Amino acid sequence: MDAVLDLEPDFSASLQPDYDMIISSIKNPRLKSILDLEKPRNRRSSGLFLIEGVKEIGHAAAAGYEFKAIVFSKDLIPQDVELAFFNQVDEKIEVTQDVFSKLAIRENSGGMLVVAKMKMHQLSDIRISKNPLLLVLESVEKPGNLGAVLRTADGAGVDAVIVCDPQTDPYNQNVVRSSLGCIFTVPLALASSQEAMEWLRKNKIRVVATHLESSSPYYLEDYTTGTALILGTEATGLTEFWWQGADARVIIPMKGNNDSLNVSNAAAVVVYEAVRQRAMKKN
Repeated sequence: MDAVLDLEPDFSASLQPDYDMIISSIKNPRLKSILDLEKPRNRRSSGLFLIEGVKEIGHAAAAGYEFKAIVFSKDLIPQDVELAFFNQVDEKIEVTQDVFSKLAIRENSGGMLVVAKMKMHQLSDIRISKNPLLLVLESVEKPGNLGAVLRTADGAGVDAVIVCDPQTDPYNQNVVRSSLGCIFTVPLALASSQEAMEWLRKNKIRVVATHLESSSPYYLEDYTTGTALILGTEATGLTEFWWQGADARVIIPMKGNNDSLNVSNAAAVVVYEAVRQRAMKKN
C-alpha cells in the first residue's frame, strides 16, 4: 500500500512520499544490504557507511557529505528537526517503529539512519591557520577512543586531526557515535607516519610527542606557536619514529599506581593546556 505521512504541514513538506510502502520486516533485502555496511570490508568495497542520529546526520549534511539513502520512522523523528537535506536524498525508506528499533544501535537516535558516501581524508585537503594546533594519533585501535579524541578536537578548536597508520576504521559506527558527529566537523586526514611527519615539516609545524619516559611535564612546554601534539596507541604509546623525531617530548605526571591515561583523556589534558597558553598569550 502507499505510505501516508500524516504530519504537521511544515514538517510534512520535507518528507515527500516518493516510495511505495512502509517496510515492516527486518528481513527486507534492502535493509539487510544496508546493515551489511556495519562490516568494515563492506564499507571499504562500497565506499559507503552508516550515520545514525539526528545530530550526527545534521553535522554530516552541513559538512557536505553525500547521502545515498535514508531509512526512517516518521513517528520517531522530533517535530522540530531541520530536514532540509531530506528531499536531496534519492532513496527514502520508511520503516515501522519496531523495525527501526531493531536497526538502531542506540536509543533515542531520532528515527533516522543515513547511508552516506565516504570522503578521502588526504593531508593535501587540510587547510591550516597561521598558527595551527593539530592532534596526531599513531595507530589508534579503539573506535571509542578515536571518537572521543575527535570530540575533544572539536571542543578545543584544533585545525585538524591526523590519524597515522590507523588500526580502526574512522567510519565505524562507534566512531561516529562516540564523536557525537564531530568526525564531520573536524578536518581529518589519514596517512602513514612518514607522510605525516614530512607534511608537518613542510608546513613548519613543531612536533611535540607525549612519551612515558620524558622528564618534562606537559605544562612546562610552550604550545603558543604552530604545534602538532602526537599521541600513541592505548597499549604501547608512541613508536620510536615519533619520539626520536620529535622537537620536544612531554609526559603527563601520574600520581597513582597507573603509568598512563587513556589516549582520549591524555589528548584532552594536553590540548587544553595548549588552548590555555594561547588564550593567555592573547591577553
